[in-house]
Amino acid sequence: MKIRGIILSTTTVMALVLFVLYGATTAFGESITLTYANFPPASTFPCVQMNKWKTEVELRTAGTVTVKTFPGSTLLGAKNMMDGVIDGVADIGVVVFAYQPGRFPLMEGVDLPIGFSGAKVANAVLYDLYMKYKPKSLSKVKVIALFTAPPANIMSKKPIRTLSDLKGYEVRCTGAGVKPLKLLGAVPVAMPMSETPEALQKGIVKGIFSSLDILKDFNFAESCRYATICNMQTTSFAVVMNKKKWDSLPANVKKVIDKLSREHSLWTGDYIDQHVKDSVAWARKKYNEQVITLGDSEYKLWHQKVAPIKDEWLKKTEAKGLPAKAFLKDLMALKAKYEKEFSQAK
Repeated sequence: MKIRGIILSTTTVMALVLFVLYGATTAFGESITLTYANFPPASTFPCVQMNKWKTEVELRTAGTVTVKTFPGSTLLGAKNMMDGVIDGVADIGVVVFAYQPGRFPLMEGVDLPIGFSGAKVANAVLYDLYMKYKPKSLSKVKVIALFTAPPANIMSKKPIRTLSDLKGYEVRCTGAGVKPLKLLGAVPVAMPMSETPEALQKGIVKGIFSSLDILKDFNFAESCRYATICNMQTTSFAVVMNKKKWDSLPANVKKVIDKLSREHSLWTGDYIDQHVKDSVAWARKKYNEQVITLGDSEYKLWHQKVAPIKDEWLKKTEAKGLPAKAFLKDLMALKAKYEKEFSQAK
């Protein structure tokens, strides 16, 4: 069933019918309003998933719960999101682990450059690892969903097929991309996305290290006619709720939110992976974008080059008394499990 372009699950349709037949207060009790803060613009995928969650929760609670969303840092910004939710400035917020280095040491392991092929696999791995380890760094909030960005790949003005092609090549990145690019022999140039179009035009940078959805979203395919698939690091997000607000919710509302948690995490992975495919297809059609797949030996070489990042994380995290080795072992086993499971489901 569809309502204004949103595909509704059977559970959602049943909740909607319940609302129409019996009314919200009969089914779930008094009305509840939740505030949900996010930092990027409304059109970006972290906000798309926010609106999807809002729609599902409102329908599944038969209209008892109303979610007011605040995209674009209008209520809380990226760096003060966690503390803002803990303090009750917002009931719910989206936290990026990498934006506060050292605060979420164990969960940062998911963002190592280990070769996730897409976000859905990474989301399933992230979710299962959180459920198993329940890290202390997230104990002051209720985690209601987890998701990642797609893996970082290289978009460039010239074809990059080997490490020798990348050597000395100026590539725009975020802070998380500096170490991988250095180890691969490139020249990393950390800068905001807003400055990147001009930097490409002036030749300050000749490529971008990010997920491929930006080929269309920022029209970078116009400048970067080549995309090299190397599947480096991703960026992990957690959707967290204020503990007091969570404790105040009726049991049936909590049940709805808990039941939605993993389903929504995987939906977000499906959404962004499809958006990447659509962006690449658009770039191929409009600009004749060339997508380069590294050969097996070359791909393996690239990942060997960035292995010191994993070793550094293991040493640093173990020194904090955290089970980094066990976490990484589980991470790799889950990655293999879900890559097989999701590829067979296609």
